[in-house]
Formats: sequence, structure tokens, C-alpha cells
Amino acid sequence: MNKSLALLALLVLGVVVANWQRNLPRPGSQPTPTSPSPAKNLTFDYYLVALSWSPSWCELHPDDREQCGRRGFGFVLHGLWPQFDRGGSPKECAPVRGPDRATIDRTLAFMPSRNLIEHEWRAHGTCSGLQADAYFALADRAYAAIRVPQVMAAGSRPPAMTSEEIRTSFLRADPRLRKDMLVVTCSGGRLAEVRVCVDDDLEPRPCGRGLRMQCPRDTPLRIPWSR
Repeated sequence: MNKSLALLALLVLGVVVANWQRNLPRPGSQPTPTSPSPAKNLTFDYYLVALSWSPSWCELHPDDREQCGRRGFGFVLHGLWPQFDRGGSPKECAPVRGPDRATIDRTLAFMPSRNLIEHEWRAHGTCSGLQADAYFALADRAYAAIRVPQVMAAGSRPPAMTSEEIRTSFLRADPRLRKDMLVVTCSGGRLAEVRVCVDDDLEPRPCGRGLRMQCPRDTPLRIPWSR
């Protein structure tokens, strides 16, 4: 009986050793590195498309040569931000590899700052569940889908308008929009941004809690001319 148990034990030990040896790395081989990927199973309800009035930014940041050393910018894309209906947004969701040079070069056409591109990816793009190239391709489509009023097109000289008048001009330019789908922000009496809420298909939709007009409604804002 004892001989049988000893033989069985030797057989089991032989199988364990064989499996261990089979799983050892081969001489000279290196472990296969795993590529970082965006955080999975992220949930958010919609996107916020933030359009920045570049002339206002450049008045306050004349040293930003990449964005402000060129002529012709009106609205540029500040960001495409995942949002919650209950208010707030996810941020810096995963330590994911940033956009490559080709992606950055393409994105500069509508987000004219490398620092901004890299910041937006870290802060917001990593929460989208997309790889960097796909996220910025979506941002490009979102930017192109917003119909900017002619009075505020690049190269225009807009008159002073209140935030309500600016919002109304966007509503007239795009019949898909309603008042609860966009907000206007300001800084130091200047127009800062127009922010439009969109769904996964980039169609306008009502904004969630906490997004509201942030400028005096009856006081005309200064809108620097696009250069």
C-alpha cells in the first residue's frame, strides 16, 4: 500500500515539474509588453463641445505664439468633454499613451496648440474609452458639426452682443439647437466660449445639471475681432 502511494506521489510531482518547466521563459526571450489601453467600461451620458473664441484668448495670452502668432482664427476647439447628466464629468481616467505626432499634426488644424492637445487627452480623452487617434478624429467631427453664425465666422468683426444674443445667433444658424443645449461663458467682460451638448452621434441634446449661462444676460460682451 505504501509503495503504491509513493509511486502516485512521484507521478504527480513529475507532472508539476514538467508544467513548471514548460512555462519558464526561453533563453534570450523577453516578456511581451502589454500596451496601455483606455479605461474600459467607462460610463458617461453625453459630450460637451467647448468652442473657444480665439481672439479673446490671444488678448489675454499674447505670448502663446502657436495659437496667437497666426491670423484667421475665430472659434477653435477647446475640448470634447464626457459629461454626466447628474452634473460633473470624469477626468484623468487612465494613464494611457498619448497621441502620436501624426495625430497631433492633424489636430492642430482645429485645436491650434500642442500643449492644449496633450492636456485635453490626459484630462478628458482618457475618459472616452477611445484610443487617442479615434478620440481626436471624433473631436474633429464634433467641431465641424457645430454651425457657427456667419456674424462670428473666422475673419469676421462681430459687434458687441449679450450672451443671450450670442446664443440666439447659434439657434438661428442651426435649427437642431434649443436653448437648453448650449451655454455661453465669458471672462473679464469678453466672450470666452460657446459650449454645445451632443450625444454619441454628435447630435445636439439637452445639457445635464450644472451647465448654465455664465455671463450677465443684459450686458453686451466685448468680442475681439478675429485677426
